[in-house]
Amino acid sequence: MNENEVSKVIFDAGLKVHRQLGAGLLESAYEECLYYELQKSGLLIEKQKPMPLIYDDIKLDIGYRIDLLVERKVVVEIKSVESLNEIHIAQV
Repeated sequence: MNENEVSKVIFDAGLKVHRQLGAGLLESAYEECLYYELQKSGLLIEKQKPMPLIYDDIKLDIGYRIDLLVERKVVVEIKSVESLNEIHIAQV
């Protein structure tokens, strides 16, 4: 699957989770449910994958984590907020 095909599966699964749970829950609840839905699709999903910060050609482990990495191609950053702000965009 290419990135667009993987993204479609992720979008459809996310929409299903949102329709069932609605708004207002913690990000961890949405993450677990989306992880479950994506597992059912047979895709390779890595949850809370460590991601180093590269600074001056050195990898620094400072605690960054990718919410979900799907098929080693698509990063999913889950947000449960009223609206996205600059800080949310910077995280991605």
